Amino acid sequence: MNHESRLRPVDLARLSGLSTQQIRNYEDAGVLPPAARTESGYRVFGDVHRRALLTYRALQPGYGPLAATAVMRTLHDGDVPGALALVDAAHAGLHEQRTALRATREALEALATRRTPAATPRTADLRIGEVAALLGVRTSALRVWEAAGLLTPARERGTRYRRFGPDDIRDARLIQTLRRSHYPLDQISPVLEELRQQGSTEALRAAVAARGEALAGRTRAMLTGAGRLAEYIEYVERRGTVIGAAPVSSPGRTGPGSGTDRP
Repeated sequence: MNHESRLRPVDLARLSGLSTQQIRNYEDAGVLPPAARTESGYRVFGDVHRRALLTYRALQPGYGPLAATAVMRTLHDGDVPGALALVDAAHAGLHEQRTALRATREALEALATRRTPAATPRTADLRIGEVAALLGVRTSALRVWEAAGLLTPARERGTRYRRFGPDDIRDARLIQTLRRSHYPLDQISPVLEELRQQGSTEALRAAVAARGEALAGRTRAMLTGAGRLAEYIEYVERRGTVIGAAPVSSPGRTGPGSGTDRP
C-alpha cells in the first residue's frame, strides 16, 4: 500500500460518478477490498481499490447489482473459485432463458396459427375447471387473466358460468406460454389484441424478437464484465498480496484535506 499512490474516497467517487458515502458503502459490502487505515483512523485507498471499483461497475450491466456484489465479495474473501462459480451460474441462467425463449418462439408460432373453424358447435365450449385441467393451470390463474382483460369468456344465461370457446382456449394457451417465459401481463395484452384484430403473428414475433435482442445485449455486457474481472483477478494474483492491508501510519496530522477520510 505504501508503494502505490493513495486515493481519497472523493477520487474514487469522481471516477465512477458516485458519492463518497457510496464508496464507503462499497467497502463495507465487500465490493471493494478493505481499505488500510492511518493511525488516526482515516481510510487510505489505492490502485487495487480503483481496479476493484471499475471491475464492479463493469459487472453490473450484465450480471446485475446483486450478482456483481456477490462475485466481488466472494473474491475479496479470498475465494477465487467461488467467485468464478457465481459467474458460471449467471451464464447458465442466461442460457436457460435463451433456451426457454427458443421454445417459446416455436410454441407461439404453432399456437398462433392453430385456429378452430368458426363452425365448431357451441357444445364444444368448456367450463373454467375443464380449461384449467386441459392447460394444467389453476382456475385462479384463469380468473386473474380474465380480470386483467386478457380473456373474455362468454357467460351462461341464468347461471353466469363461464364458457370458454375455441378462441378463448387458444388465447389461454398463448397466455400460459408467455407467462412461462416471464412476460408480464401488460406485455401480453397487445400481443393478444394484435392476434384477435388482425389475425397475424407479427406482434408475437416482435415480442419474442425484442426479448432475444435484450438477451443478446446482456450477453455482450456479461462478456465485457467477465473480461474486466479476469484482468482484476490476474492483477491481484500477480501482486501476490493479501487484499486488505493493515493500518498504516501517516506523517504529521491527517485530515480531510490530506487525501483520506474519517471512518
